[in-house]
Amino acid sequence: MTRVDFYVLPNADPAQRSLLACRLAEKAYSQGLKVYIHTASENESQQLDELLWTFRQGSFLPHAIHSANDDEPPAILLGHAHEPSSHIDVLINLGAEIPPFFSRFERVAELVDQRPELLAQSRERFRFYRERGYDLNSHQLKA
Repeated sequence: MTRVDFYVLPNADPAQRSLLACRLAEKAYSQGLKVYIHTASENESQQLDELLWTFRQGSFLPHAIHSANDDEPPAILLGHAHEPSSHIDVLINLGAEIPPFFSRFERVAELVDQRPELLAQSRERFRFYRERGYDLNSHQLKA
């Protein structure tokens, strides 16, 4: 069964949420895992694509924005509208909703900051997972 981790940031800065997505993707990649980062929009996917190149000096994370003709996708895919067709281990959800295909992943990371609307959405997602019996973990991150 899918394990779901909520990572709760101590501030309301959306940039910190994106940086956390990069750090989690880097950690998963270093463990040999494949990652799909689900974003809220094409624009957010493009911004995250740029950030993955620059978020940390000297890091290299093979990644691409998901397209329907990805025969050999890189270790990290970004997308907002399409389910990846290949096996991927970790879903990092930056979208407002739970993607309908979430349960095919071994792990789901829900990233939460302190913006009121995001907190309300994350509470709904937490309730959704809990009511269906998923293994839930919460991580309160420090500034």
